[in-house]
Amino acid sequence: MKTKIWILGVALVALFAAACGGPTDAELKTKAEDALKGDPATSSVTVEVKDGAATISGEVKDDAAKAKAAELAKVEGVSSVTNDVVVAAAPPPIASADDPTLKTKAEEALKAKNCGDISVEVSEGKVTLRGTVTREKLPECMMAVQETKPKSVENQLQVQN
Repeated sequence: MKTKIWILGVALVALFAAACGGPTDAELKTKAEDALKGDPATSSVTVEVKDGAATISGEVKDDAAKAKAAELAKVEGVSSVTNDVVVAAAPPPIASADDPTLKTKAEEALKAKNCGDISVEVSEGKVTLRGTVTREKLPECMMAVQETKPKSVENQLQVQN
């Protein structure tokens, strides 16, 4: 009789332990994926879970998104997070032509669009426009100068109605 009670006790303990075992790795992965996909900054991050430990990987735009991914992946039941996420490299700066070439291109673009009496000054890749232009022509003229790919355009134009 003692043996039967002991076996029944061991079986109950085993059953209780199995019932309270917590979520599976697959369940933890799904929870972590859902959390990551819910944020646009971390939606490209992938997660793997083994023995309750999560490993995240992928590429994000900045360090803040990388830190957020680790935070989001640490769902209830995950014991640790290994953050293998990388931050994307910044795009290279747009190469601008030298100042004399940029000035010539901007002047030619303005002339081709019949933009009127506009003078162009260029310093360190930055174009400054002075003169007069009609309100209707202003967008077209600004677009023409932007297409020459300066670092920036300073509009000091007088607009006529």
